[in-house]
Amino acid sequence: MKAACRAWEQLESWSDLTNAPASCGQGRALVTGASEIVHLHNDHDADLHLTHEAIERLQAELEQSTAVRLHPGTDWITLHLDCDRDAELMVSLVSVALQAHARPRPESSDSPCNRGHITILPSAGPSEPAPRRAHLPRLGRRLHGPRTV
Repeated sequence: MKAACRAWEQLESWSDLTNAPASCGQGRALVTGASEIVHLHNDHDADLHLTHEAIERLQAELEQSTAVRLHPGTDWITLHLDCDRDAELMVSLVSVALQAHARPRPESSDSPCNRGHITILPSAGPSEPAPRRAHLPRLGRRLHGPRTV
């Protein structure tokens, strides 16, 4: 089973998320309330609606991952899902997105997903090694602040 499908199946079981057609017309979406949280456009690519504030807060960590594509001027990031670690990253970031969407936000911050604004490069052929992927450190500690004893 592909990484994106595994992550999607896990996310569909969350009570905060509902499966729906993607508003961009390509693929399917998971929504909470009136906000679309994630679009799965194909077996490897998803757009995740993090909000400007969440992207800004996590930008340094997001930039370290080769699975993440940031797009200036949008509240969405693109994830390329090739392996289990990418799926785990997607699940973690959906949790961040749910927290971000639970906070009051300016109405103008809703923007369409990245579909049509990105170029997906073909993956390595059978004779080429897959590129090494950098992954984010566990986000839980960062999101909840330092632990005290």
